[in-house]
Amino acid sequence: MTLTIVSLLPRLQNTNGDAQNAHVLAARARWAGLEATVVDVESAQALPSRVDAVVLGSGSDSALEPSRAALLTMHDELRRWGTEGVPILSIGTGWELLSWGVELHDGRSIEGLGILPGRAVPRAGRVTGDLVIAAPRLGALVGFENHARDYVGAEGSPLGRVRAGHGNGRDSGQEGAVMGSVYGTHMHGPILAKNPVFADHLLSTIAARSGQEYTPGEQARTVDGYAAAARAAQLAVAGVSVPVS
Repeated sequence: MTLTIVSLLPRLQNTNGDAQNAHVLAARARWAGLEATVVDVESAQALPSRVDAVVLGSGSDSALEPSRAALLTMHDELRRWGTEGVPILSIGTGWELLSWGVELHDGRSIEGLGILPGRAVPRAGRVTGDLVIAAPRLGALVGFENHARDYVGAEGSPLGRVRAGHGNGRDSGQEGAVMGSVYGTHMHGPILAKNPVFADHLLSTIAARSGQEYTPGEQARTVDGYAAAARAAQLAVAGVSVPVS
């Protein structure tokens, strides 16, 4: 059985290369001996008949409204996938669009799809820099944050606790939002390339749902060595010692 990984709106939602998380999943699946393909989806008409995972990257604020319009045509599918346990990884504005809504600096609001709890609200200034969190069952995750909004209303379901960086902000000490197998995060990187443990966690879920087993392949070990070195350097710069608890 071929695993189908959907990259949603890669033309509009890929300013930080986050759409490449879909290809990270597909590559690691193939290294494990599983068949996998990535399908770029820009409209509901392009949705494949089977979807095993979804990646929605981040875009510019100018893309918020056209991206929302496109996502609304897939609202029922997104909600069904979330209910059925299909892993959905959303980053940056992609995450914000799956929330309750996005409040802009000019006073306007963009209604979200309501797939994840919480909403994005303006902050005084843009935050950029290294972001390190401690995530349950995943340990230390590293990435780069670059956002001009905080995120409120997800205090009961964060991806992890902030150890360096800003995260959701408003003194919450938290980063991201999780609802079942639906994930939202500020972490660019792409996050799955920098954090293979997160990629493997998602792949275990994907494989199990299709009646298969996932065990990282031999080639993954080599690539994971590069990721570990990059992570160690970023943790050192951020002044965070591992393991993070």
